[in-house]
Amino acid sequence: MHNRIIEKTFHLPVGEDALFVKLLLHSTPEAAETQPTWVFLHEALGSVGQWKSFPYELCRATGLDGIVYDRVGHGRSSPMRRPRDSGFYREEAELYLRGLLKELNVRRPLLFGHSDGATLALTYASAFPDEVEGVVSEAAHVVIEDITVDGIREAQALYGTTDLRDKLSRYHAEKTDAVFSAWADSWLDPALADWDMLGDLRGIRCPVLVVQGSEDQYGSRRQVDLIVEHAGGPAEILWLEGVGHVPHLQARQRIIDETTRWSAAQRG
Repeated sequence: MHNRIIEKTFHLPVGEDALFVKLLLHSTPEAAETQPTWVFLHEALGSVGQWKSFPYELCRATGLDGIVYDRVGHGRSSPMRRPRDSGFYREEAELYLRGLLKELNVRRPLLFGHSDGATLALTYASAFPDEVEGVVSEAAHVVIEDITVDGIREAQALYGTTDLRDKLSRYHAEKTDAVFSAWADSWLDPALADWDMLGDLRGIRCPVLVVQGSEDQYGSRRQVDLIVEHAGGPAEILWLEGVGHVPHLQARQRIIDETTRWSAAQRG
């Protein structure tokens, strides 16, 4: 059993914005100097709170420190300044994620990204191939599929007719409508219908664990296969039968066990 974890929360200035950050720190200070650090990148409608206890549990299981943060425009971070376009992943990677890692002196990040956050993690690993220890890519999108568009349209209908907006507002407060619109409008924009990041994947050099559930309503097995085919580094697949879009909550212990095994193997 690893030492207990201390949690610290604060706002971190990055550029002209402020990111809400939660640190998960083991009581052994030398760990940050000698071990990788988990960095959790949430989905397009996500926030620190929506990870639930998963980051804590994974950090405890692996013995590694962790960073969980609200991406700009989400949760308790600064609001979005402008509409998203096809270049926002690279901008977020190069400005916000890299800025956060530099401010916190994280030299060996292990990126755990979910959905939109997994796409961001892959983008960052491609842009800075010598600075990333590894990527857990959970339910990433590297091309736009019909299943993705259909799932978002269904979510739009639910947003207007169910309590989905109220549930999201618990985490995003006055930013809720902007968060939802940024996600739905950008993915449904006809100008982005042919978007893909396959070229970017070739720049990745670190190991990648590609996680996806067979019942994911936003992406098919094609996403997984394309990542493995195009990634420039070693890629391993964790395919989960009967699991939907949020494996770290829907198959929590399996994800913790498999990710702990995978990360230990990368560290030798």
